[in-house]
Amino acid sequence: MVTARVDDRGRDLARSVAARVTDPEMPMLTLADLGVLRDVEETAERVVVTITPTYSGCPAMATMRDDLVHRLRDAGYADVEVRVSLSPAWSSDWISERGRRALVAHGISAPGAAPRHDGPVALSLLPTRRAVRCPRCDAPDVRLVSEYGATACKAVYACEGCLEVFDHVKEI
Repeated sequence: MVTARVDDRGRDLARSVAARVTDPEMPMLTLADLGVLRDVEETAERVVVTITPTYSGCPAMATMRDDLVHRLRDAGYADVEVRVSLSPAWSSDWISERGRRALVAHGISAPGAAPRHDGPVALSLLPTRRAVRCPRCDAPDVRLVSEYGATACKAVYACEGCLEVFDHVKEI
């Protein structure tokens, strides 16, 4: 049986441990910085962590779950449950300022403000127009290379100024 633990800063230890788990696809971001860590509940019997995928079908969710379970068990929690919450849907607006700085520091363009929709979203087969700046030289003159990068949540751009190719986290 696990009793509630408090770390040296007086916060819930389970939350602190979960908040330090990194994203498997962008390891410069913690799950907290990415905004997918939604809740951590600790009782005497168990820890329940709630996460929200960046998009439905995100292949990193299983790894996130496993990493959370392993890190919390390593911290002494025997009974760990990870729940997935799809509502409200994740938004790139949930990425923290620290997370945005970490993306740019690693050569990845951070997303701008997510689009707002008051009703159904129209399907378009055209590339999405985005206000993107090069994360290396900050030039605004960039061109879309591919709507999909190594992961579906990123697009690939090329900078016309420094000629570097870079990923951009899509606004969702």
